[in-house]
Amino acid sequence: MSAVPLATTRRAGLVDQVIEQMRTAIANAEWKVGERIPTEPELVTALGVGRNTVREAVRALSHAGLLEVRQGDGTFVRATSEFSGAVRRLAGTELRDVLQVRRTLEVEGARLAASSRTDAELAELTTLLDARERAMEAKDYEVGVDKDAAFHLAVVRCSHNQLLAELYQGLTEVVRASVASTVRTTPSKANVDHRQLLNAIRDQDADRAASEAAGFLDELLANLDTP
Repeated sequence: MSAVPLATTRRAGLVDQVIEQMRTAIANAEWKVGERIPTEPELVTALGVGRNTVREAVRALSHAGLLEVRQGDGTFVRATSEFSGAVRRLAGTELRDVLQVRRTLEVEGARLAASSRTDAELAELTTLLDARERAMEAKDYEVGVDKDAAFHLAVVRCSHNQLLAELYQGLTEVVRASVASTVRTTPSKANVDHRQLLNAIRDQDADRAASEAAGFLDELLANLDTP
């Protein structure tokens, strides 16, 4: 894997500067969740610092939950923020807990979105949902899951409540990983219809939007108990 071009560091605070540049590369999706980051020699060359500086930065970001060091395999992006990394550590593989919290955030997010969304935001939601449905119908599940996650995050962002959106974004990575697994094994259970949720937001019907958001998440929770 080729090194991601990063700005050359200066003398003072090298470790902190490297940490910040690596964090920025992750936040801007130059290094995506699940992907291996450049090797240690590649980072040394790209950043113009010593191996010890790179190792300290990787160690700090691993402790924060953004990176995961896999012995013999490399270092991989685990989360896009410290908050998301903490959520992944707490959630583990217990999807039920994550979905229950997600339900709390998404129901209120959908309610506020119906009242606050702009025409441009509605167009974005429509585009994302159309792309999701096309991908699912084509059995392109990787793209389908990506568009699904983007759609739900966009709904919450339409609430225009930044704190709610930040809290929700911290859940999306662990939820996406779990939903991706479900899609691969039982796609019929994961491919929930979101068209009525979009219609409720379009009609600016806050109660209906909240009900639709609760309904499909309740269905996902119920599916956990269904073989």
